[in-house]
Amino acid sequence: MSVAPREQGYEPKNPIRIVTAASLFDGHDAAINVMRRLLQRGGAEVIHLGHNRSVKDVVDCAIQEDAQGIAMTSYQGGHVEYLSYMRQLLDERGAKVVIVGGGGGTILPAEIEELTAAGIDRIYTPDDGRSMGLEGMIDDVLERCDRAPVADGDLGLVERLPEQDHAAIARLISLAENRPDLADRLDAELAKFTPERTIPVLGITGTGGSGKSSLVDEIVRRFLLDFEDRRIAIISVDPSKRKTGGALLGDRIRMNAIGDPRVYMRSLATRQSNLALSKHVQQSIDICKAAGFDLVIVETSGIGQSDTEIVDHSDVSLYVMTAEYGAATQLEKIDMLDFADLIAINKFDKRGSLDALRDVRKQYRRNHNSFGGADEDLPVLGTIAAQFNDRGTNVLYAKLMAAIEKATGAGLASTFDPSAHTTETGYVIPGDRSRYLAEIAESSDSYESWVLGQSDVARRMYQLSGTIAQLRERVGERSLRINDAELGDAARAGASIVRVIEHVEGEPDYLIDLIRLYNDLKSRLDPGCRELLETWPDVQRRYAADRYQFQVRDRVIEQDLVTETLSGLKVRKVALPRYKDWGDLLIWLLRESTPGHFPFTAGAFPLKRRGEDPARMFAGEGDAERTNRRFHFVSHGQPAKRLSTAFDSVTLYGEDPARRPDIYGKIGNSGVSVACLDDAKRLYSGFDLADPTTSVSMTINGPAPMVLGFFLNAAVDQQCERVLAESGRLAAAVARADELYAAKGIQRPRYRRDLPRGHDGLGLALLGVSADEVMDPEVYARVRTETLKVVRGTVQADILKEDQAQNTCIFSTEFALRMMGDIQQHFITNKVRNFYSVSISGYHIAEAGANPITQLAFTLANGFTYVEYYLSRGMDVNDFAPNLSFFFSNGLDPEYSVIGRVARRIWAKAMKNLYGGNDRSQKLKYHIQTSGRSLHAQEIGFNDIRTTLQALYAIYDNCNSLHTNAYDEAITTPTEESVRRALAIQLIINQESGLARNENPLQGSFIIEELTDLVEQAVMTEFRSLSERGGVLGAMERMYQRAKIQDESMYYEGKKHDGSLPIIGVNTFLDPDGSPTIVPGEVIRSTQAERDGAIEHVERMREFRAGASDAALERLGRIAVTDGNLFDELMEATKVCTLGQLSGALYEVGGQYRRNM
Repeated sequence: MSVAPREQGYEPKNPIRIVTAASLFDGHDAAINVMRRLLQRGGAEVIHLGHNRSVKDVVDCAIQEDAQGIAMTSYQGGHVEYLSYMRQLLDERGAKVVIVGGGGGTILPAEIEELTAAGIDRIYTPDDGRSMGLEGMIDDVLERCDRAPVADGDLGLVERLPEQDHAAIARLISLAENRPDLADRLDAELAKFTPERTIPVLGITGTGGSGKSSLVDEIVRRFLLDFEDRRIAIISVDPSKRKTGGALLGDRIRMNAIGDPRVYMRSLATRQSNLALSKHVQQSIDICKAAGFDLVIVETSGIGQSDTEIVDHSDVSLYVMTAEYGAATQLEKIDMLDFADLIAINKFDKRGSLDALRDVRKQYRRNHNSFGGADEDLPVLGTIAAQFNDRGTNVLYAKLMAAIEKATGAGLASTFDPSAHTTETGYVIPGDRSRYLAEIAESSDSYESWVLGQSDVARRMYQLSGTIAQLRERVGERSLRINDAELGDAARAGASIVRVIEHVEGEPDYLIDLIRLYNDLKSRLDPGCRELLETWPDVQRRYAADRYQFQVRDRVIEQDLVTETLSGLKVRKVALPRYKDWGDLLIWLLRESTPGHFPFTAGAFPLKRRGEDPARMFAGEGDAERTNRRFHFVSHGQPAKRLSTAFDSVTLYGEDPARRPDIYGKIGNSGVSVACLDDAKRLYSGFDLADPTTSVSMTINGPAPMVLGFFLNAAVDQQCERVLAESGRLAAAVARADELYAAKGIQRPRYRRDLPRGHDGLGLALLGVSADEVMDPEVYARVRTETLKVVRGTVQADILKEDQAQNTCIFSTEFALRMMGDIQQHFITNKVRNFYSVSISGYHIAEAGANPITQLAFTLANGFTYVEYYLSRGMDVNDFAPNLSFFFSNGLDPEYSVIGRVARRIWAKAMKNLYGGNDRSQKLKYHIQTSGRSLHAQEIGFNDIRTTLQALYAIYDNCNSLHTNAYDEAITTPTEESVRRALAIQLIINQESGLARNENPLQGSFIIEELTDLVEQAVMTEFRSLSERGGVLGAMERMYQRAKIQDESMYYEGKKHDGSLPIIGVNTFLDPDGSPTIVPGEVIRSTQAERDGAIEHVERMREFRAGASDAALERLGRIAVTDGNLFDELMEATKVCTLGQLSGALYEVGGQYRRNM
C-alpha cells in the first residue's frame, strides 16, 4: 500500500518515538499500517507491533522503548475497557505517554466522551477524517507527542539499574541517544554499577530480509528454556530515513519470546546514513551491562558486503544470510565471512540452500586457511528460523552458547540438547511439486486446445454427413448403414449422430472419397467425445420428461423437471441448447454441459435439493444462550436448519474469557463466546445435529481444531442423550452426572435462560459431563461412530487465507497446516463424509479489498495447495476432496456473475485431468455471502437493494448455500428485524421470482459465456504469477498476496472517493442533506451478566476438571512432538479442557504465529 509523499506538515522539534498497534484479538491492521507509514514520513521513529496486541504488550513496549506516544486502532469492540486499562497501567508505572486511537464508526460518541474522561488524549472519528484529512490527523498526533525525550535529571536513574527497572534502562538509553554532551558523565556513572563479572555480547548481523529478527527470537526462546534464572537484553538497530529522519523500528513485531519479564528489548534508529549501527549502541550495551543482564544481543540493520562494524561491539558474532547472494564469487566480497564466529544460512528450505551451504563452507575454508576436518564441524549451518523447533536452529543455538562460553567464560554453559527439542516437520509442499499452479494452468490450456481440436473434428464430420446425405438424395440413395457394434446401448436406442457411414455399391467415386474422409475424421474423434455426442439424444429425452432420476452416492433421487406458471405455461428446471452442429454441441458439452455433469460449469448437482433453499441462518452475539435463541428465531418454520456461527474475537484467537479488562470488554461482542464443550452444547441445543436437514457452519480459523472438537463432541453427546432417553436410561445418566458434581461441591452447568420458541430441550441433559462418563462404553462408541458419519456442516479452518488477509492466525503456519491435515485424516478414518473439514475462503480476501478475479484466483490456489499438502501426507485424493468446500463473496462487479461457474470448471478440470479425482472429487461446492464491503453507512436503506442483486447473482449461478447480509450491518450488529428482511431476500427470489424456477438460467447467454472465459483466463494468469514466486507459500513469504490485496483496495477507495466509481447514496444521487454517515443510536453489546457468566463457567469447569485436564494436556503435548494425529487426541481433550488451556498447551509444542510487517 503506497503513501503519498508529505510536501509539508508539522515539523517536530524533538525526536519522536511512537508505538503503533491494533488492539487485542483484532486482525484489522490495514488502517494502522497506513498511519504508521505516515507517522514515519512525518519524522517519527515508529515501533510497530502489528495486530492482536494486549494492553500489557503495548505498555511494556512503550516503557522499554521510552516512547512518547501510542497510536492504536480498535475495530472489534471492547475499546473502552482496552484503552482505559492501558491508561491505568501506564499511570501505575509512572509513564506519561500520549494515547490516541481510532476505530471508524465502531467507537460511538458517548464512548469517546468516556474515554476522554479516562485520560485518552484523542479518539479520531470518521468525521475527523473528512475534516482534517489523514495528514491533518497525523500532524495532530505528532504535535501531541512532540516533547523533549529526556531531562538533565534523568542521569540519576543510573541508581535504579540494579533494580532491573525497565523504565530507567529505557530513559538512560534515550539520554545516550539525545544528550551526547552528557556522555562522559553517563559513562562515569555506569562504571559505578557495572558488575565485575563478564557479561557477554552476541552480535548478530546480516543482509536485509535474511530473517535476523526471527532468528533472534528463536535464540531468546531457547535461552529462556535453557536458563531458568538468567536475564537477557536485546538491542535492535534499524536504519533512519535520510530524507525525513523517520524510521521503522520493525524488529519487535517478529518477536514472540520477549514477553517474559527476564527479557528487555530496545529498538534504536541509526540516526545516520549508510551505517548499520547507531553511534550510541556501545553506551546502550554498557547500560544493559550495568543493569546486570547475563547476555546482551545486538542486532544490526541489514548490511552490505563490506560492513563488519558489529565485530567491534561483540564478543561473539553471528552472520545471517540466505542462499540469494548471486554467484559463488560474490562470497569473496563478504567481509563478515572472515570475521564471524558462526554463519547461519537461514531460510534453508528455499531452493539453492544446499548449494549455498557447500559454497559458503568452501569460502570459509579459504578465508581461514582451514582445509582439514569434516564440513559438519565448520561453524556454517543451515537454519529455518520460521519453523518451530527447527533442528538447524537448535544446533546453531548450542554452538552459539558454546562459543560464548569459550570466548568469555561468563558461566553460560548450556545444557540445551538440540535433539531433545527438535520437532521433525517435513516440507509442506515437496520440492518436486513446487510448480503445481503452473501445471494446472498448462493443463487447462491443453484441455482448451483439445476441446477446440475435437470440436473441429466433430464439426467437419457434421458437415460431411450432411453433404453425403444431400449427394445421396441426388443419386437416389437415402439410406445409411450404421455399424451397431460401435455404438453403446443408449445410442442404439435412438442416436442419430456420429455414425459409421459405409459405401453403397454403385455410388459415384466422389461419394467414396467423402465417406473415406468422414471415417478418417471419425477415427480422430476421442471415444469420450464420441460417447457424449452419441448419447445426446438420450439426454434430450431425459430432460424432456416431467421427472428426472439421478443418483447421489447410494441414493436414487427423483424430482420434478417442470413447474407450471399461473398462465399455464410449463417452465423447465433445466433448459437444453438447440444446437444441430456437432462441433457447437461438443464445445458446449465439454465446456458447460448440464448441471451435475463434468465440467460442472452449470452446477455441482443435476438438480437442487427439494425443500432446502440455500439460505444460511447467521448468528453470533453474547453468550451461547442468546445466540441459540437467535438461531431458533431465524430458522423457525424453515424446513432446513442451516446454522452459521460467528464467534467473538476472544474465541477467534483461542483464548478463554477472563476478567482482565482488555479481554473482558470483548467477551461476547461481534460474535458468540465459546470456550468449552458445554458452550457448544448450549449453542446448538434444540437442533437435531444428526438430522440430514440440519447443518452447522462455523466461521473460525486459528483455533478451529479445538472448536470443531467441541462441536463434534456436542453432536455425539446429543445423540447419546437421545439413545439414553429411548432406552429409559437418561434419568440414571443425569443422576450420575449430578453425583459427580456433588462430590466436588460444584454446581452442575445448566441452560441459563428460558428455552426459546421451538426448542425441545435436546442436548441439555448431559451438560457438564461427556456422555462416555455416564453410559455404557460400547453403546457410546456405537453412537459416536454413527453420529460422525451423518453430522453435516462446515468449519472454515482456512489458515492460508488468514495469513494472507484476515489475521486470526494463532499458531505457526506449518503447525496449523499439520492440524488441518490431522483433521482431514481423522475424517477419513472415521468416515466423516457429510462435514467439510475446511471452507477455503475468498470472502475475507474480498473484504480486505481484493477484486473478484484476485479473490477467486487466490482462493482456488489455496485450495490446490491443500490438495498438494494432503497428497504429500499420503492421503488419496478421492478420500479428502469431497470434504473440501469453498466460500466466496458476491459483489456487483460483472465478474461476480460467473464466479461460481468459473470456480467449478477450473476445479473439475484440474481434479480430473491432473489429480485423477473421481466424479465426486471433481465437484466444487461453495457458499456465498453477499458483500460486506458493499454495505455503506450512508443511505443504509439502499443496502438491501445491493444485497438483493448480489443474491440473485449467487442463486442464478447455483451456489450451494447463501447468506444475505442485513442492511444495517454497516453500522451495528444486525437486529432481528434486519435479519428477517435479509432472509426474505432469498425467500422472495427462490419462491416468488419466476425465472428462479429454472436452475440453469445463465447458460446460453453470450455475455455470460464471454465473461466465463475471460475470468478463467485471468485466474490462470494469476496462477502463473504465484507459481513464479514459489507457489502460494513462496508468495506468502514475499507478502505478494497481501500487497496485491492492499493495492486493489486502495484503487477501489480512490475511485469511490473521486466519484469515477458511482455508488448511489454515497458519492452520487445524494439526498438533500448530502446523505450523511448514519451513526447508530446504540450498538448491540454483550451484557455484564453474559460476560461474567462466561468467566464463571470457565472457572468452574477448570476446577471440576483439574486432574483430567492436566493429564489430557500432557497427552496432547506428547502426541504433538511425535507423528501422532493431534485431532484424534483433541477429540478427547476437548471433553475436559477449555479453549485457552488447549491453545496454551499447543503453543508450547507447535509455536505461535509470527506476525509480519
